[in-house]
Amino acid sequence: MSKKISDVFFFMILFMMLISCRKNNDMNPGPGVTPAFKLSYGDSIFYLQNQATDVIIKPNSSAVGQYTGFPEGIDIDANTGAVNISKSETGLRYRVSFKPAGSVDSFNTVITISGINFLDGFYKLTTADSVLKPLYNANNVPVMPGFNNGSVFDEGSNCNGSGCTVNVLNGQINLAQTVRNGVFGNKPANNDRHEFLMNYRINDKSNKSLNSLKVKLYYFDTMADVTPEAYAIIASREGTVFRADTFAPFTINGADIQNLPSAVRKTATPRPPCIFIVSR
Repeated sequence: MSKKISDVFFFMILFMMLISCRKNNDMNPGPGVTPAFKLSYGDSIFYLQNQATDVIIKPNSSAVGQYTGFPEGIDIDANTGAVNISKSETGLRYRVSFKPAGSVDSFNTVITISGINFLDGFYKLTTADSVLKPLYNANNVPVMPGFNNGSVFDEGSNCNGSGCTVNVLNGQINLAQTVRNGVFGNKPANNDRHEFLMNYRINDKSNKSLNSLKVKLYYFDTMADVTPEAYAIIASREGTVFRADTFAPFTINGADIQNLPSAVRKTATPRPPCIFIVSR
C-alpha cells in the first residue's frame, strides 16, 4: 500500500474515532433519558391569562435530573421543569437547561414570557434617547399589538400620576418631560433615583390580562457625573438579555454563559430595568 493511500486511511479512521467519541445531548443523555429526548415546552412564547389559577407550563417529555433557568426571574421547578408563567417576570427571554441525572451534558431550550421591557443604559436628553421605547416580547422588531385597539399602558396612572410621563397607547416614556415634571426636583441632584410601577394590558394572546413592570429612573447632569455604581449596574446586567436585534445568546465578554464555569457565571438580575438619564 502506498504512503498516500495509507495516509488517507489513517485520517479516515481518526475522523471516525473523533465522531464516535464526541459527546452531545443525543449521544450521551444519561440514565433514564432516551436518545431521542428533546427539551421543549411545545411553543416558544407564553402569555399571562385572565384566570383564577396560575398559568403553568411543563416540558413535553419528562426525565430525572435538574432544571435551571437563566436569567433570574423565571419561576421554575428544579425537579420537574414546570414553569409558573404567572409568577415569573414577563417581557424576558429565558434559557431553560436540563441536566439528566448522571450526565455531564445539558439539554437547552429558550422560551419567552410575553410582555414589555426597557433596555438598561444611559439615555441622553439632548438626543433621540429622550423618549424611551419598550421592547415587546424581548424583541424590538415586532410592532406593539393592539395600538388604538385595546392595549393600554399605565392603567391606574401610577406613573403619570407621579410625574413619570407614559404614553398610554404605546408604553413609551418621555424622559425629558419626566424631568420637566419635577420628578427629580426643581434642581435635579446627581444620582437621584425613583422607581415606578407601570400596569398595562396588551391586546394579544394574553387577552388583555393585567401585566406590570417596575422601572427605575436615575438622574445625572453629565456623563462625567455618573457614579461607579451606575457603571457597575450596567456591567452586572451584561449577558442577561438576548440582543434584541439578532437573538444572540446570553454572553459575558463574548463567551456564551452556558459554557462558563459556575464560579464565573453571574447572578443575573435584569429587573427592574435601570434607566440612567443624562441631562447633557
